[in-house]
Amino acid sequence: MDIAGSHVALSRGQRSQPYPNILVSCQHETSFLSNQSDPAQPEPHRRSLCASPSSPGQGDPAIPHTHQHTWGSQKRVLGAKAIAPVERDFEREYGKLQQLEEQTRRLQKDMKKSTDADLAMSKSAVKISLDLLSNPLCEQDQDFLNMVTALDTAMKRMDAFNQEKVNQIQKTVIEPLKKFGSVFPSLNMAVKRREQALQDYRRLQAKVEKYEEKEKTGPVLAKLHQAREELRPVRDDFEAKNKQLLDEMPRFYHSRLDYFQPSFEALIRAQVGYYSEMQKIFGDLTQQLDQPGHPDEQRERENEARLSELRALSIVADD
Repeated sequence: MDIAGSHVALSRGQRSQPYPNILVSCQHETSFLSNQSDPAQPEPHRRSLCASPSSPGQGDPAIPHTHQHTWGSQKRVLGAKAIAPVERDFEREYGKLQQLEEQTRRLQKDMKKSTDADLAMSKSAVKISLDLLSNPLCEQDQDFLNMVTALDTAMKRMDAFNQEKVNQIQKTVIEPLKKFGSVFPSLNMAVKRREQALQDYRRLQAKVEKYEEKEKTGPVLAKLHQAREELRPVRDDFEAKNKQLLDEMPRFYHSRLDYFQPSFEALIRAQVGYYSEMQKIFGDLTQQLDQPGHPDEQRERENEARLSELRALSIVADD
C-alpha cells in the first residue's frame, strides 16, 4: 500500500483514509549489506584461510595462524563499518517520526485546551448576563434592564455560535489529530521488531566470526557451516524489516502535509466564521445602547467620586 496515500479531505464530514502498511507488517525481504558475501559461497581467500593447512592445493603453509585471527578481526571491523551507515539512515528517519509524534500529541492537547477555554468563556458570559438580570438594579431602572437584556441576548447568541465553532474544530481538527496519532504505536512496534531482528542478526554473526577465527578442524568447519545456515534466514529477516522501514518512513513523514493541510484550512475557516458573527452580534448590541460609552479616564473619575461618597458614610468610616 502506498503510504503517501494517507491524505484525507477534511471538512464537516471529514473522514480519514487507511494508514500505511508500514504500520501493519514488515514481511517483505531484500538485502541491505550489498558487500556482505554469501556464507554459502566463500571467497577464494576465505577458502584458503578456512582450509586445513595439510590439504593439498587448498591451504597456504606460508600464512601464519596468527594471520587468520587478524583476518577475522578485520572482518568484524568491516562488518561494523557496513552496518553503521544503515543505522545512521534509520536513526535519522525514525527521529523525524518521533518528533512528529510528539508534535502531533502536543498540538492535539493544545487544541483541546483551546476549545475547552472557548466554551468556558461563552458559558461564563451567559451566566454573568443572567446574574445581572436578577440584580435588584434591573427592577429599579428600566433603561438598565433594557441594556442587560440586550447583553443577555447577545451572550446567548455568542455561546451558540461558539458551540458550533467548537464542534466543527472537534470534527475537522482534533479528531484527525487523534486518528493520526493512533498510528504511531503500530509504527513503534514495527521498529521494536526490527531492533529484535538486528540483535538476533548480530548475535549469530558473532557466532560465525568466532568459528572463523578458530583453527579449521573438521568439527570447527561443521559448526561454522551450521552457524552460517542459522545466520542466513535471520539476516534476511532483518534486511527485509530494515528495508521496508527505510522505504516507507520517509513517505509516511512527507504524507503529513496532505493529511493536515485540510484540517488547518478548516480551523481557519471556523475561526473566521465565528468572529464574523461576533462582529455582527456586538454591532447590534452597540446600536441598542442609549448612550455611547464613556472614555476610560472619565469612567475612572466617576467611579472614584462615587466611591469617595460611600467612604464618607459613617457606617464605613475607620474607627
